Formats: sequence, structure tokens, C-alpha cells
Amino acid sequence: MAAGSLLALFDDIATLLDDISAMSKVAVKKTAGVLGDDLAVNAEQVGNVRAERELPVVWAVAKGSLLNKVIIVPVVLLASLFMPWLITPVLMIGGVYLCFEGAEKVWHGLVHRGVKDHSQSQALLKDSNADLLKLEQKRVKGAIQTDFILSLEIIVIALSTVQEEVFAKQAMVLAVVAIGITIGVYGLVALIVKIDDLGLLLVKAENAVATAAGTFLLWFAPALMKTLSVVGTLAMFLVGGGILSHGFDHYAKLEFALGHLHIFSNSFANGVVQNLFNGLIGVAAGALVVAIISRFHQNPTAKNSAT
Repeated sequence: MAAGSLLALFDDIATLLDDISAMSKVAVKKTAGVLGDDLAVNAEQVGNVRAERELPVVWAVAKGSLLNKVIIVPVVLLASLFMPWLITPVLMIGGVYLCFEGAEKVWHGLVHRGVKDHSQSQALLKDSNADLLKLEQKRVKGAIQTDFILSLEIIVIALSTVQEEVFAKQAMVLAVVAIGITIGVYGLVALIVKIDDLGLLLVKAENAVATAAGTFLLWFAPALMKTLSVVGTLAMFLVGGGILSHGFDHYAKLEFALGHLHIFSNSFANGVVQNLFNGLIGVAAGALVVAIISRFHQNPTAKNSAT
């Protein structure tokens, strides 16, 4: 009897793990779009540091990302139980922040277009290790802040796929998704930032094929980082605008997110239209916040000059 009960327990555990695995796959698949944005944003955020510090910086951001999820998962689960009305406004605040980050980056690029600021690179050459560490910490902090918003979006989307399940299964699925996406995203980020080192290693090899591959990787690495910089900024507008459009739809009930409109018979075309719509909302929201903050910072200057 005891052996039969133990086998039944193992069978129940295996069935539960199989269910968790299947639900986790569905949740990850549904968050694939945001995961792509998360990868692009984080690869761009942790780039442009000293070669020997690239992996430590990625590791620091990965630990921060995991800590973000340790906070986010229980908070989202408890909010879904006791305060489900709180999730949408919190997401919308995060969406506004992402739009602001993207717009600020674009605005800074436009204002300083054609002007190369060598002050930071000169500082890196002459300042102490303490200054370099301070610069790294600033980049890590910014990356972790951005990761928090993207992780919140991913966890909420994952929760929506298992809302009908019991609380224990919801918690297990979110834990699997949180750990899995952290390992996956930052593993890929680590590979991306070390492509140039792999290229240098291959160039030194006494083999024509390896040398050619290394030369290609050395050309490809900076091109990839520039592309990720553009994609990462675009992702901020798309994800932030998507959060806002769905939030407006949640409150206004006007199908604002275009979720029920089928403009084209092709699902891909409808997806493109939806993303363009989200991107426009993201750009508009980010530009508005940048304008307000710029105005706020200009007022003290105007007052000082007047006195």
C-alpha cells in the first residue's frame, strides 16, 4: 500500500510538472515580442564598456533583473488576488517611463547631432578606477530600471495565460518564466557583447577560414551594437505605447488598442498596423513627458536670469 501511494504521489508530481512545463511554454510564447524588446534594450544598455568589464556588467544587470522578478512575481500574484484594479495603472506608469526614456534618447541625439563628446572617453583614460566603477554603476542602475518595467510587462502577460488556474500553479508558472527568461535574455546578451572578442581570437588562428570568420565578426560586432541601439530605442516606444494603448482600451472600452479591428485579412498586416499604432502613441507620450520635464528645468533658469 505504501509503495502504491508513493508511486501515485510521483505520478501526480510528474503530471503537475508536465502541466507547469506546458503552461510555461505557452506563457513564454505569448511574451515573445516583449522578450525580443527586452533583449535589444539590455544588449544596447550594457554595451560600450571596457572589454574586460563586459561580462561583470552583464552579470550585475542579470542579478538585478532576477531581484526585480523576485519583487515583481509575488506582488503581481497578490495584486491579482486582492487588488486586480491596481495592475493596469501601474503598468501604464511603467509604459510612460519607457516612452520617456526612448524620447529622451532621441531628443539628446537630435540636439547633439554631429557633435562628438570626447569628454567621457578622455575621462576614462585619465580618471581613476573609482571613476570608472562609478560610470559602470550608473549604466547598471539604468539597465536594471528599464529591466524592471519590461519584466513587469512580461510577468503580467504570463499571468494572463494562467488566470484560470489555481494560485499554486500560477505561482509556479511565473517562477519558471521569471528564471527562464532571465537566463535566456542575459545569456544572449553576454554572447552578443563578446562577439568582438571571439572575432579577435579567430583572427589570430593560423587558418584562413578562421581568420576570415574573425574578420567578419570584427566588422559585424559594431554594426550589431548600432542596430541594437536603434532597435532598443524603438522597442521602448513599441512596448510603452502598447502598454498605454491597452490601458486606454481597458478603461475607455473603445477598442482603442485596435485589438478587435481587422483592417486587413492578413494577420501579419494587422500586427504591423497595431505596432505602428503603438509606436505612434509611444512617441507622442514620450515627447509630451520630455517637453514637460524640459519646461520644468528651464523655469528655474529663467527665474535666476531675471533676478
